[in-house]
Amino acid sequence: MQKRESGVRFMGMVIRSRISVLLFSMFSAFASLYVAGRLWQDAENRVYLAKELDRITGQGKSVLSVADSWKIIECREQQKILSGLEMELAAARQEGFGRKSNRDAIRKAWMGTGTTLKKMEDQKGIVIRFVIGRSSNRGDSLDRGIDNENALANDIFILDNHVEAPEELPNKTKLFFAQAAEHWDARYYAKVNDDVYVNIDAFADTLAAQVDKPRLYIGCMRSGEVFSEKGKRWYEPDWWKFGDGKTYFRHASGEMFVITKALAKFISINKSLLRTYAHDDISVGSWFIGLDVKHVDEKKFCCSSSWSTGALCSGV
Repeated sequence: MQKRESGVRFMGMVIRSRISVLLFSMFSAFASLYVAGRLWQDAENRVYLAKELDRITGQGKSVLSVADSWKIIECREQQKILSGLEMELAAARQEGFGRKSNRDAIRKAWMGTGTTLKKMEDQKGIVIRFVIGRSSNRGDSLDRGIDNENALANDIFILDNHVEAPEELPNKTKLFFAQAAEHWDARYYAKVNDDVYVNIDAFADTLAAQVDKPRLYIGCMRSGEVFSEKGKRWYEPDWWKFGDGKTYFRHASGEMFVITKALAKFISINKSLLRTYAHDDISVGSWFIGLDVKHVDEKKFCCSSSWSTGALCSGV
């Protein structure tokens, strides 16, 4: 079974000369999905508990029955749980949107900042950016925080017309490639999750070996089960389109993959027509399955949890 993304923020790389990559980093939103799901399940309970507590305590009884006393205790305990869940959700949303600690770790470990980042662009032709959309509450503290961070670091590619939400990851990926192709004239465009560490030199050497091929889709090619049961973690609403075998077609794992300029331009031109599925890696794979595209199963793009000989990436 392939590793699935839970709303991980991604980075984008654009490779212009020998190579040029745009790394983009998505936030982990599974925590917020989980907490939000629990809050949704308890929404009716909230209304009931509030009314029940008001009913019992508002009757003006001098002596309450044991049953009513237990109900009051239970109601108040449930209210505490719900309040705690709301706080968890707020924290999960902020972490999901921000993930500044991840970005700082990547800047320190392999991406670089300031003159180091500029030197990589000028000398190696590799442009690296974090890719982030906007808050659903446009102009709020989350948006201002990203704007302020970018004013200092100048390494964030902000998708102004995209609202960040876990379920919108496939559309975000599509919009990234479309806007990156319009913004940078590059040979390659790459997507990398922000929990992946990359050996840039090894990455560049790998792409340099493919330089004469115009329509490439490079990644750790996988397939896997299509989940048709609603409520399952990796549920696919369009499961019936994948046949009785319920197996996805071969596609590059979403942790890290690369497409060439011609394919990025194709996405840019046809973005309004390209269908998205529940997962961004499946969506991208579906766009190329009927085209004259060479799928390159590059095992070096299979990011494990630890560095191995010849590897160019490692998941965290």
